[in-house]
Parts: sequence; structure tokens; C-alpha cells
Amino acid sequence: MSKDARMIQTLPLALPGALVDYHGLDLTAPYSKGWGVHFFDVVGAPSGEVYALYGLYRHTYGVADDEQEPERANFGYRVITRYAADGEILGVALFRTGGADDEKSAVVDGGDISLCVLPDGLLAISTTPNNTTLVASDLSQVSAVYDSKDRRPFEPFTPAEGDPFACSVSVTPSGRLLCTVAEYGVWRYGNFLTNLVGLADGALTADTRPVINTLASLDPEPAHHSDADLRAHATFQGAPVGIANRPRPALTELVPGEDRLSNWHDSRLGRPVPLSDSLFVIPFYAKTFRGGSRGRPFVFALVNEQGEMTGRLHGLHEWRDSPFTGFCFNLAADAHRGHAFHLNRYGLYAWNKEGALRAKLDTENKTFRQLTHFTLGACAFNGDLLLIHRKQHLILRIPAPDDLTDLAATVEDALRSYTRQRTALKKQWRPINWHWTQTSAPVHRI
Repeated sequence: MSKDARMIQTLPLALPGALVDYHGLDLTAPYSKGWGVHFFDVVGAPSGEVYALYGLYRHTYGVADDEQEPERANFGYRVITRYAADGEILGVALFRTGGADDEKSAVVDGGDISLCVLPDGLLAISTTPNNTTLVASDLSQVSAVYDSKDRRPFEPFTPAEGDPFACSVSVTPSGRLLCTVAEYGVWRYGNFLTNLVGLADGALTADTRPVINTLASLDPEPAHHSDADLRAHATFQGAPVGIANRPRPALTELVPGEDRLSNWHDSRLGRPVPLSDSLFVIPFYAKTFRGGSRGRPFVFALVNEQGEMTGRLHGLHEWRDSPFTGFCFNLAADAHRGHAFHLNRYGLYAWNKEGALRAKLDTENKTFRQLTHFTLGACAFNGDLLLIHRKQHLILRIPAPDDLTDLAATVEDALRSYTRQRTALKKQWRPINWHWTQTSAPVHRI
């Protein structure tokens, strides 16, 4: 067996057995019956450990939200599973989304949830708008909460009430924090959308919240931005970001002619990834349409720490390589090697830090067709690719090649190993309809 083969891992997105039993979940039932498991994010730690975040929900029409019988009640949970470097499940954290007051979680709920392992080992859970919860590395307790407390337009808001941070956080090789920040009124909507990208050079801890120095924006003039939206921790050129003080030109102003249908109005900012300490890939996508969006424009922009767009990831065709098919909008980066990756229904793509496409594994090729069932999660700390099988609820860890020309052989080997490792897991775990349950690891409610 090769060295790379020994590093390939297949890890189950396991459900706590006690939770399945408590709610009387029928794991044989199709999701059309009103329940399901949904993957959100995965992240690696310097120790080799991996954290996966996914949701478990049930919402059955005709059953009241305050139904007391757990076997009938509607519910929503977020599950975080911690895996050792050898793949063993070390612990699980659960937190409710909704539910009775006595079941409320310390984790701030919201949209667009994501994970990050901070340089000191704490796990950061971020949601829109600008909520970040810090959790101990062993998942046993919440260490700190940064809550924007901004529930507009559903609740009135007083600026002094909030203590926000970011919608997402990623870590560069030296420990800088690459963050996104949501703003109110983006594209004239009366709610929050992610609109800013920035860098924080200080530590995010239970006692300190660093300043995010913004370097790029999507909508250059959020229509409803006012003094109530000024935040001391999100700045541009030393002052809080406001309608007249923000990164300009915006990303959409740098490529105005590429979106001829909507001129980037209603476009969306993806989660940026670091290619190094001072170079980042910031993705943004044109407005989606109900009748289909394949062929709509998208840009994977290369932006430096001065906020200058120095180039882009090249080589993708708007139609033939469209991420809009299946809404495959994730990017991943191996910042230590300067490699960026993207996976969609048409292929797995890899670039160097200059933005040159160095590998494309076409899913029309029988060897790589299986990739259409996977979602790109992230790169682990050592650069390994973490892919998630959407139906079989498994993580595939693929070793990071030093040379991107070796990517095809590495992935081909990993897909063969996945089949063997999946078979072994089925014998060991005996899943029901690809739902894996575990009872051995400790479960913490946070």
C-alpha cells in the first residue's frame, strides 16, 4: 500500500443514538416524509483532528411546533462531530435551532453557518448576521458569544445592544483571520446579506475581539445603511465602515461588463479562502433565476491584503463548468502550498497561486464520475481535501499532492479506497439507509 493510500480516510457523519431514539426517528423513511440530514461545513485542526458540522431536522405538516411528545414533535439540531487524526470519533456537540425556551442553546443561531479552528484551538461557529460563538476544542462548553443581536426587520434594534464579529472566519498560515461581514440593505433588501471581506490580525478569544480591517466589498452602496450600522470592530482606513467609507471600487465595479443580464445586482458573495498570508480568493456569483442559472457569470477573484484585485482563477467556462448546476459554490485552499480547489457537477479543478488552472478532473470521465455525488468541504490544515458524500453521509479525506499534476492519480486512488473503506464501515456500523448512529462517544449539549 502506498504512503498516500494510508492517509486516505472515510469518516461517517454519525447521529447520536440517544437522539435518534428520543425522537423516535424512522431512519428508513424518505426525506419526503419531512425529516433529513444536511451537511454544513467541515474544518481541520493542526493536530490532524477534523470537525464536521451538519443538521438533523424534522418538520411534519400538521404537527404543532409545541407538540410535547418527542416522537411526534418537530425539531432542529446542529451536530458537531470531532474526529481524531486516525478517524476515531472523540466527541459530539448538539445544539437546538428553535424549540422550547428551556432547550435554547448558548450558540447564536442564524443563517449561513460555518466553522473555523482558531490558532489557540478554540472552535468558532459563525452565522449571519455577524454572530460568532467560541466553543472549547473538546466540544464540552461554550467559551464566549459574540452576538450582533440584530434581528431586523423582525425586531427593533438599538446599536448599543449588539456585540458582533463575523459571518465566517478562516485562518491564514500565520494566524491572521480572514472574515466576512454582513450589512443591512445590500441590493436594497430589508435584511442582511454578506457584503464585506476583511482581515483581523489580533486574537479572537473570550476576552478580546480584534478589529476587522475590510479590504473588499460586493455592493458598493447598501441602500439602507445608516449610522445604526456603524461598528467599531469593522473598519476601513481606520474608521468604521459606512456608506461613504468603504472599499471602492467594489468587486462588482471591477468587472461590470461581465453580467449583461442583471449587471451584478442581486449577486452573492461566497466564502473567501486564503492562498497565503497576503493573497485571497474571493468568489462572487451573479443573480440566480428560477428558470435555471447555468451559464450565469461568476468570478473567483484574487485579492491582495491592500484590497487590489490582482487577477482571478482562470480556465472555467461559464456554461461547461458552471457552479450554478447544483449550486456548488464552495472553494477550498491549501494555503501552505498555494493551491486552490473547486468541485462542481462537471469536475474537480485546481489552481496555483498565480491563478493558472493546473488540473481538471472531468466528471464525464468514468474514472471521476463518482465525484458528482460529493460536495467540497475544505482543505484540512495539512492541505488534505475533505469531500462529503451527500447521500451516503461520509467524509472522504484525500491526501494533498505537492504537485498538482499528480492530483488525478491521487483522487483516482482515493475513490478506489473510498469504496473499500465504505464497505468496511457498513459491516462495522450497519447503517440504515446510509444513516450512521453511534453510542460510544460523549455527547455535549451546548
